[in-house]
Amino acid sequence: MKKLVALLMLGLVLFIAACSSEGEASEDSATSIDEPAEEASETTSEESSEANTEKQIVTFWHAMGGAGQEALNAIVDAYNGSQDKVQVNAEYQGTYDEALTKFHSVAGTESAPTMIQVFEIGTMSMINSGNIEPIQKFIDAEGYDMNHLEENIVNYYKIDDQFYSMPFNSSTPVMYYNKEAFEAAGLDPEAPPETYEAVEEAGKAIVESNPEMKGFALQAYGWLFEQLLANQGALLLNNDNGRGDTPTEIGFTEEQGKSIFEWVERMNNDGTFANYGTNGDNMMAGFLAGDVSMFLQSSASSRDVIDNAPFEVGIAFLPHPEDVEREGVVIGGASLWMSEGKDDAEQQAAWDFMKFVQSPEIQAEWHVGTGYFAINPEAYDEQVVQDAHAEMPQLKVTVDQLQATNPSYATQGAVMDMIPEERRIIETALETVYNGGDVDEAYSTAVEQLNTAIEQANKARGE
Repeated sequence: MKKLVALLMLGLVLFIAACSSEGEASEDSATSIDEPAEEASETTSEESSEANTEKQIVTFWHAMGGAGQEALNAIVDAYNGSQDKVQVNAEYQGTYDEALTKFHSVAGTESAPTMIQVFEIGTMSMINSGNIEPIQKFIDAEGYDMNHLEENIVNYYKIDDQFYSMPFNSSTPVMYYNKEAFEAAGLDPEAPPETYEAVEEAGKAIVESNPEMKGFALQAYGWLFEQLLANQGALLLNNDNGRGDTPTEIGFTEEQGKSIFEWVERMNNDGTFANYGTNGDNMMAGFLAGDVSMFLQSSASSRDVIDNAPFEVGIAFLPHPEDVEREGVVIGGASLWMSEGKDDAEQQAAWDFMKFVQSPEIQAEWHVGTGYFAINPEAYDEQVVQDAHAEMPQLKVTVDQLQATNPSYATQGAVMDMIPEERRIIETALETVYNGGDVDEAYSTAVEQLNTAIEQANKARGE
């Protein structure tokens, strides 16, 4: 697979180089043959410089690091090489939180970027800022059809029947498991557990066969708690997860919320749970080292896990309590936002880039190279994806889970500007349980803090 990706990237570079060479040849042919070579060279350089200054510059702030940043830069280079009117400059701004903070500090000024990548829980923060231009403006002006995009992705970003931002890098959580450990424990590696209870039983079998390996790990991460709620059909916030009206309190029942705490408590008591706290990197490292056989994490980690594991990795749907039906998952990741106050030409150039990244060819390479979903499902018909799914069927499991999700307010996801605070509250509560704390007390404290955070957020907005 590494060879395949390398060839793809090489092909992209060669394509860009070819475009660049054609541009240079055109400029040279316009140079008078009577000019001395040195003078002609200077003229060409000046013409090229003038041409570059005539391009519409689009400043694009993003939060992609590592392999994701390399893949994003390849997309930007492909766009810049595909036409000669616009120059997109991609600028890394740190983590999602850091990028959002920087945006708010310069929003409404000349220093603001043309567009910015913002994680999904920053949605209401961006809308409430008053410093964004909803992309619905461009959709309406052009009569642009968004129906070609993945339904369960656009469902998250469609709020009050309009789009404020353009979906971009999207992921959901999945369960990763060690197929070799399953075989050693007498479990079927092609039939991973689907419920909390089945995960518990598999964990016991694995620990019995190998006392040095734990059965299951769950990072103390608010996003995963939200996903486990949604998979039960539970709302994080009332008023249709904040989509019908501003939330006033939590939306899940005690049974739904406490089921996750009690699940961990049972595995802790059985000695099958691996406690990595809030550290997702350590959890993944523990899995790769053979210290734990199952864990939950973003589908965007699939390439890293598959490529680096010294054993065959399985990927499965998110588990759910056995007494409820599986409902599906909520989109995570980020979308692209347009700054308000930029001139029309600059905004139109950014809009053109937003449409470019939706093409099946671009989305196919993005999916294969990173593990993120293709926001345009036509990308899955591209040969590069077909080949990748044949070689790594685990990637297709992530897509299958998304497309099997039942659309509802629960799986559409919650929207409110206090969600970052909600995640911190839940993470503290989970860590309390991980370390042997009382489930009832941890749960009731978390609920009280969540409702207080919701009330305070509403008061801050004068509601």
